[in-house]
Amino acid sequence: MSQSDYVIVGAGSAGCALAYRLTEAGRTVTLIEFGGSDRGVFIQMPGALSYPMNMPRYDWGYSSQPEPHLNNRRLATPRGKVLGGSSSINGMVFVRGNRKDFDHWAASGATGWGYEDVLPYFKRMETWHGGESAWRGDSGPLHITRGKRRNPLFNTFIKAGQEAGWPYTADYNGEHQEGFGPMEATIWKGRRWSAANAYLRPARKTGRLRVIRALAQRILLNGTRAFGVEIERDGKVEQITAGSEVILSAGSINTPKLLMLSGIGPEAHLRDHGIAPVADRPGVGANLQDHLEIYMQYKALKPVSLYTYYNLLGKARVGVEWLLQKTGLGASNQFESCGFIRSGEDIDYPDIQYHFLPLAVRYDGKAAAKGHGFQAHVGPMRSKSRGTVRLASADPAEAPEIRFDYMSHPDDWKEFRACVRLTRQIFDQPAFAEYRGDEIQPGTEVQSDEQIDGFIRKHAESAFHPCGTAKIGQPDDPQAVVDPDLRVIGTGNLRVADSSVFPRITNGNLNGPSIMIGEKAADHILEK
Repeated sequence: MSQSDYVIVGAGSAGCALAYRLTEAGRTVTLIEFGGSDRGVFIQMPGALSYPMNMPRYDWGYSSQPEPHLNNRRLATPRGKVLGGSSSINGMVFVRGNRKDFDHWAASGATGWGYEDVLPYFKRMETWHGGESAWRGDSGPLHITRGKRRNPLFNTFIKAGQEAGWPYTADYNGEHQEGFGPMEATIWKGRRWSAANAYLRPARKTGRLRVIRALAQRILLNGTRAFGVEIERDGKVEQITAGSEVILSAGSINTPKLLMLSGIGPEAHLRDHGIAPVADRPGVGANLQDHLEIYMQYKALKPVSLYTYYNLLGKARVGVEWLLQKTGLGASNQFESCGFIRSGEDIDYPDIQYHFLPLAVRYDGKAAAKGHGFQAHVGPMRSKSRGTVRLASADPAEAPEIRFDYMSHPDDWKEFRACVRLTRQIFDQPAFAEYRGDEIQPGTEVQSDEQIDGFIRKHAESAFHPCGTAKIGQPDDPQAVVDPDLRVIGTGNLRVADSSVFPRITNGNLNGPSIMIGEKAADHILEK
């Protein structure tokens, strides 16, 4: 296949969806991805989710600059470097976001991106295995399932949320997000149903997709019009040209980096690195947002947690069952119940999210406590803090400088303290009486605002949801990077389609809305 109609950079959540929809419509696509195959057992087995995100083979290995409000810690910022992108190394949790998230996008300048505009794409992309629903899709490439909640702690958490005064939500991706209920996952027949499995494999079957494994170095521009991408492959620099357009789907860290390497970004910053500005867009790499969370952990009074399997023999048994039958604990991400609540009566829609886990463990897979335990990951959803992605140098091989500036807004502290206190209320409910032992962390001695703040500074971790670094807005908004058709303002034949374009972070995990961006981008490109 010679020149393709479209060149897409990045085979992640949005890039795979976009490649599939363009090839399905008869267009030819070249997809550039630096990472390799996603066929490894650690990626495909849901229960092994803590491994791929800590493997240099699958992860870019980024971390933040020292975070001044978090004891100058550098926080890990894993990003998928593999077919499927971060959908191949994430926790597989599926959350669309709240209706009001998208209505806020539309009101802030992302015309045509309100809830009623994006709902058809959420429905088109999924096959939901939860029965019939006017809110859900039944024939899309992405399978959405629920864990079986065999462990009694999952339903105990849902019951405790109700005892604490919150509603039950039968489907937080449907009509009502608020409340406690079963959690959904991109898992199908016991396997991780990543964007590579859902979209890339069918796209390849069309014969109209070429996947190139290479490092994208910069966008090729004729004046301000994009005509291709410069890549480095096997030590050689090559040019991949596009008949129609170039689309960046390299994610919220690498997309702004590529734009800046190509002369699109804040003019003074580009000049500092000896890059000739092509389009002065101060919003490139700005508006960086993420979700922070802490783990509230308790000892269990009964041997009901996954700790039974938390040894070499137990893990081997789980692994063998999964390899032979794709069933058992290995077939679940173990996030099977959840909650979305409001931190106060004055908040108009949920701003706190819970992932419940029947084990006291760290995200890197190391046990937090000897013995049985359980935990809730909890954090605020709409932090007002904003950070930046900046070039460290003009060398495309060098990692960019990532500054989240976490907890730089005073409201973040108020919301996080509410997270701690509300979580304690939930675990103090009668439902947990037979299971709840001592609080492992923060620990009962952590009570005052100052003590809670100290715990957050020391222990808050990223939920790995970076976004917003090339936001959708009106062309006259100096901070906007793409217009509502996702075209990079001030250029031609160049678009962005990934989580960079979020004007504001959504409620929950970002894989779902990132795939939606790829789906909707295809219709903008095809002028549907």
